[in-house]
Amino acid sequence: MQSREQHHDVVVVGGGLAGVSAAVAAARLGSSVALVTNRPVLGGNSSSEIRVWVVGATAHGTQRFARETGIMGELFLENQYRNPQGNAIYWDQVVLDLVRAEPNVHLHLNTDVRTVTTVDDETGAPRIASVTGWTMGSEIETTFTAPVFLDCTGDGLVGALAGASYRIGREGRDEHGEEWAPEQPDDELLGSSIFFSTHDTGRPEKFVPPSIAKDLSTTPILANRAIKTGDNGCNYWWIEWGGELDTVTENERIRDELWGVVYGIWDHIKNSGAFDADSLTLDWVGAIPGKREYRRFVGDHTLTQQDLLSQRTFPDTVAFGGWSIDLHPVEGVYAETAGAQQRYTDGTYDIPFRSLYSADVTNLLFAGRNISASHVAFGSTRVMATCATQGQAAGTAAHLAARHGLTPRELGTDHVAMLQQTLLREDAPLIGVRAHDGADLAQRARISASSELVRLDTTPWATEDTFALDRDAALVVPVDPVLGSVAFRTVADHDTDVTIELWTTGRPQNYAPIAHVSTHTARVRAGAAEAAVDLGFRPDEPCNAVVVVRRTPGVRLVLTDGHPYGVLALRARTADDEQFDDHIPEEADQPVTDWEARALRGRSFAFTAADASDAWRASRVADGYQRPFGGPHLWSSEPDDGAATLTLDWAEPVDVREVRIVWNDDVDADLINLHHHRTPWDAVPTLARDYRIEACVDGSWRGLATVTDNRHRHRVHDVAPTRTASLRVVVTATNGSPFASASAVKVY
Repeated sequence: MQSREQHHDVVVVGGGLAGVSAAVAAARLGSSVALVTNRPVLGGNSSSEIRVWVVGATAHGTQRFARETGIMGELFLENQYRNPQGNAIYWDQVVLDLVRAEPNVHLHLNTDVRTVTTVDDETGAPRIASVTGWTMGSEIETTFTAPVFLDCTGDGLVGALAGASYRIGREGRDEHGEEWAPEQPDDELLGSSIFFSTHDTGRPEKFVPPSIAKDLSTTPILANRAIKTGDNGCNYWWIEWGGELDTVTENERIRDELWGVVYGIWDHIKNSGAFDADSLTLDWVGAIPGKREYRRFVGDHTLTQQDLLSQRTFPDTVAFGGWSIDLHPVEGVYAETAGAQQRYTDGTYDIPFRSLYSADVTNLLFAGRNISASHVAFGSTRVMATCATQGQAAGTAAHLAARHGLTPRELGTDHVAMLQQTLLREDAPLIGVRAHDGADLAQRARISASSELVRLDTTPWATEDTFALDRDAALVVPVDPVLGSVAFRTVADHDTDVTIELWTTGRPQNYAPIAHVSTHTARVRAGAAEAAVDLGFRPDEPCNAVVVVRRTPGVRLVLTDGHPYGVLALRARTADDEQFDDHIPEEADQPVTDWEARALRGRSFAFTAADASDAWRASRVADGYQRPFGGPHLWSSEPDDGAATLTLDWAEPVDVREVRIVWNDDVDADLINLHHHRTPWDAVPTLARDYRIEACVDGSWRGLATVTDNRHRHRVHDVAPTRTASLRVVVTATNGSPFASASAVKVY
């Protein structure tokens, strides 16, 4: 046995995606970071040990333009390239490689922290002095000291040992006025899950159930849950139990009960005669329950149901979510009711920094399912991609607090702009916060391009396919500065009138019709024709608008197989449409589910707008927004521009040492790490694949950087110090899109 001591700038305990993102964020900014986890692999519930899908704000494509960027985005993109088949073992290595690429991260796997020492500061408030972990298999005990600590353990053990205030269970309705909260507070939790996977061997395979296997005929499972032979892993998210227990203290009991359910389900599939499963065999069953809920710390702000559903804007926003408020019956798999109750926000919502640090332990931050949120709000913030966005924010804050000698509260109270601007410089996932970086030379440049998309026109990609107006349809379009005369291509059985309405989205991060503006009637002729109206819409500032085409039997809209970025086709759901998940009844009056984008992904309606648009101008790369927000906020070339070029000119020469480019990685594409769905490309088509950066020196263009086979969004180029008055980025190929497009260019 050995005893060791290590001192770092930041100590992160917990190796799930929140902890990984926190550690990498702090390390990239220059902090020495200890990342300590009690598991042999990183990734937490997403790892090959448990195999939960990494879901987040996109909510399987329900929310639009909502995929996480930043460190979580890097993981999504790299996994898409390396692991399109969703292999859980490969995913482990994607996460591990991200961490090992950072020399400032000191990784301690298999190290269980059970001891925390605290001291009182000058005000008498506790602060963590050290944590001590035992490395299993190595017989090494390590004491870690640092000025700042992060509890990303999920269960919140470090904070609890430090004396941080926390909640377990559900708040009563009166505490926060939440409609979904129970009348009285209680100890009920979301349960834990164990999954399994199978494969077809091509020959008969028998299954002899172990003694632990449940007889499903004695349970409510067969009557209330859908069992399918093609399902694997997290498709069985509803194999859940333990919500009536202490999910930590009773973890072993919960595991055994879940094993019994898993083997009972497999016995039913193999031996009931109800399935074509003769050649199927089990290849993996989890041994560790994937926990959903335990401690939730108390911060300076507790997120509530109202914060999410009203999409409250927080001045200290540092991350975002968009998954539904997703609550499960406490009986879990044995419930007689549906497996979940879900309610979606109209778009993404803010997560404030005040929910990421302790209200009473002065140097404790946290990220993951243990942040300061009510049980109801936690139903959304708990999913892993959202946890990772919190982790990047908390890790960035930890670095700044350590470097400047601040407490997290001091940072959030007096220096929140510094935190937000640091996050934006690193392309962290913030929505609706504008970058103001005085060091960025691009802010002083005149920016032009070889071409700019200036027309809202999808007709070049028109196909022979049509969309029958047996339901309402809609098109989300950017309006900058005006949306006047518009026309949809139609095919009609007879002359008729079509009703076309204009709606706004309520908030810039929304992509559904929320507020009605005007109603118009278009006369449509039989055969191939157009439905044309003058919308006459000139908003006070650029925004997205939704053009709704109401149900008109006998009329069809022409479909396209491409469109400019930021244009989004929607269809109204009908009672006959198949539910996305058989175990989750859909709530009424939810704009993002009433209007579906998933079915028309990659397509649009053939549509033209008469007025020119400024939505895709070259200057957008320096407008401070790095994600869509009331418009695409990016430069787009015209289609098939060849060597599309973006040029920055300065009135006087500047000294250039670093160029950062945020490419368009299509945050509307729903990526996932494991086996929920496949995406038909390895690299996002909108990303620039081959490009070069050049500076004009002594009248000629000199190469500063050349990149081929790019598959990343945020590229940081340290270049040889160069004095120049002109810099250009030349895109010679994308990963498939006809448009070259970039969200931001920054020069230092």
